[in-house]
Amino acid sequence: MRIISGNRRGKKLYAFDGRQIRPTADRMREAIFNILSPLVRETVVLDLFAGTGAFGLEAISRGACSALFIDNHPDAIRLLNKNISACRMKEEARVVKWDIARDLNCLKGAQPGFNLVFLDPPYSRDLVRPALLHLHESNAVQTDARIVIEHSADEPLPHDLDGFSMEDRRKYGKSLVSFFKYVL
Repeated sequence: MRIISGNRRGKKLYAFDGRQIRPTADRMREAIFNILSPLVRETVVLDLFAGTGAFGLEAISRGACSALFIDNHPDAIRLLNKNISACRMKEEARVVKWDIARDLNCLKGAQPGFNLVFLDPPYSRDLVRPALLHLHESNAVQTDARIVIEHSADEPLPHDLDGFSMEDRRKYGKSLVSFFKYVL
């Protein structure tokens, strides 16, 4: 794993040992950022179920103002901090240990609002719907923000959630990436 483009291009990221956490492959991340490229500069990023932090770190490298990384796995928190240090992004990045499935009260009053959100929960655990509901309830997302969700092909996404409009969906191997716009 590495940063693909931007001012930290080629910087290797530390990865997890074993299979307890599934990082997004470089090729898929590159394809996602090719789609998002005109939207990344000057954004405020929220990386939910952050794992290694590859999405948020890539966004900062490509010109995002800052990123907040949220995960509740202790190994992920350690690895996030290690990758942020290795990329020299301590000024632009912040890590919060939080159970996203429970709520996102840790975002209450977040300023400025997030306008690019990455959501990459563990596959097939039905975490997308509650995460989107909690995101909406947090009032921390700007209108017209983009939400990028990586999920398994057999995991249905909610189509009935107020505030979220699907704009695109792409298939990469056994994974799907769905692009939503926050319309409230």
